[in-house]
Amino acid sequence: MRKPKTVPFDASSPDEIETAFYEALQSGDIDKLMACWADEDDIVCVHPGGARLLGAGAIRAAFDMMFTNGSIQASAEKVHRIESLGASVHSVLERIEVLTDAGPRHAYVIATNVYQKTPLGWRMVAHHASPGTPSEMLEVNDSPQVLH
Repeated sequence: MRKPKTVPFDASSPDEIETAFYEALQSGDIDKLMACWADEDDIVCVHPGGARLLGAGAIRAAFDMMFTNGSIQASAEKVHRIESLGASVHSVLERIEVLTDAGPRHAYVIATNVYQKTPLGWRMVAHHASPGTPSEMLEVNDSPQVLH
């Protein structure tokens, strides 16, 4: 039996976990980041253009490798939530600041974060990110669109 993770943040809502996740990315804190995840073997993470990572070990190793280059200045914007009693799915636009020779630039990633209510509070069970474009930042009509 695994020892439960102690969490350095409030795990009472999916929004609290999401805030902690992005704060951990920004500070490069691997322990805080991993505390956001459920303690299950079937958690999953997919980075833009990357392979599917299954389990805490693979996810930790990937973030550890990313943190060797420093923290990741990512923030979640335009969050769309689908919630139920025990699960919450957040579709977010991640704005990532990248430092270049010409100064800071922004990259955009579309991500889906899935949270599940566990006996220890809310935890992330999936993070799936795909490349986005600057046009994603433009204001969009929030009304439903008919595709056919």
